Amino acid sequence: MIIDCHGHYTTEPRLHLAFREAQVAFASGLGAQPSYPLISDDDIRDTVVANQLRLLRERGADMTIFSPRASGMGHHVGDEAVSRVWSRHANDLITRIVAMFPENFVGVCQLPQSQGVPISHSIEELRRCVVELGMVGCNLNPDPSGGHWTAPPLTDKSWYPFYEAMVELDVPAMVHVSGSCNACFHTTGAHYLNADTTAFMQLLQGDLFKDFPNLRFIIPHGGGAVPYHWGRFRGLATMLGKPALAEHLMKNIVFDTCVYHQAGIDLLFEVIPADNILFGSEMFGAVKGIDPETGHPFDHTKRYIDALALSEQDRAKVFEGNARRVYPRLDAQLRRRGL
Repeated sequence: MIIDCHGHYTTEPRLHLAFREAQVAFASGLGAQPSYPLISDDDIRDTVVANQLRLLRERGADMTIFSPRASGMGHHVGDEAVSRVWSRHANDLITRIVAMFPENFVGVCQLPQSQGVPISHSIEELRRCVVELGMVGCNLNPDPSGGHWTAPPLTDKSWYPFYEAMVELDVPAMVHVSGSCNACFHTTGAHYLNADTTAFMQLLQGDLFKDFPNLRFIIPHGGGAVPYHWGRFRGLATMLGKPALAEHLMKNIVFDTCVYHQAGIDLLFEVIPADNILFGSEMFGAVKGIDPETGHPFDHTKRYIDALALSEQDRAKVFEGNARRVYPRLDAQLRRRGL
């Protein structure tokens, strides 16, 4: 089985997006509070079959770990009540897709984070999504301000109640920011990659995994700048009096393969052990279109992995085994199906 650990619902029904537009207007004082529309199964099916499901099959993968559009989480928009309503509807929509295509999609939830609001307020939605909806993880935003970085580091004890819930539920978090409202940081070209690198450095500076040895994070987009500057981070760990990275962080952190060229994938696998890499494509995500140098889509990341001289054991880890280990609730679901 080939599991894509990083997929977002970026082809949402028009009515879902219209609700969000109306909700944003309401949050800005420019309209009435909207009611969520009735969206038919056919509307949802049409947006998935012709898009994510088609490419999943064409590119030779089997299942996507699927979550709401990351840039659409919009934690910097409105207040806590707005975020709570929006997250609930976004997560319910993912659940409907999983129910329609259980062989191909498994859900990961958006959290109702808001700037200045304790992360403990997001536990209720995490618990609902995992226990009631059958989701296997969450996307955790280290910067709900949308590019201004007003939240404390991920190692701060204010995050601990949420980590305790993650450990209790045995789910990982993909560390994933949302849209940027800071003109200095393009959302997908700068803010995402900045956040991946920043999260890793925050974790390096602290001792979070001493307190939470079973906590698991996926740092997406190939780990941002981390693999490219691995020597810098190893050196900083030494300078800060931390253990070697393999001991300090890499029992709890994995990276995905959302890197859109062969040389980048080659570097990722040269620097980072196969045990710490999960196949991911972010399909219909940050970079759409055809690479003029190869004639293939930028986000067809499976091609890059197929071109590597990996052992069959490592290939199996990257495509399936690591995802099942990092997402034990997914593994349990697959085992119940005899997979």
